[in-house]
Amino acid sequence: MYSYLFIGLLLFLIGLLGSVLLKNVIKVLISIEFMILGVNINFVTFAAFCDNIEFNGFIAALFYVGLGAVELAVALYIFYLMYKKKESDNIEKYTDL
Repeated sequence: MYSYLFIGLLLFLIGLLGSVLLKNVIKVLISIEFMILGVNINFVTFAAFCDNIEFNGFIAALFYVGLGAVELAVALYIFYLMYKKKESDNIEKYTDL
């Protein structure tokens, strides 16, 4: 169980560092997806090892997969609209809303 939790924590930390340190918008979105994947691994691990009767962890992981897909689609569309205006994928150029 601890190895699965460590993998989930490692993926979450990689995503956190990537979203803080990277300047490219697409790489930041991929880093956020890594964070969601780390949380999903922890949900499934706790559901498999601790929750023998109900499937709450699996349902939460499925919910977060759908949430991640919707988040990525909306963020890519917003980035597309911003890219048409500024012609750059650097986060530092997008200071105004």
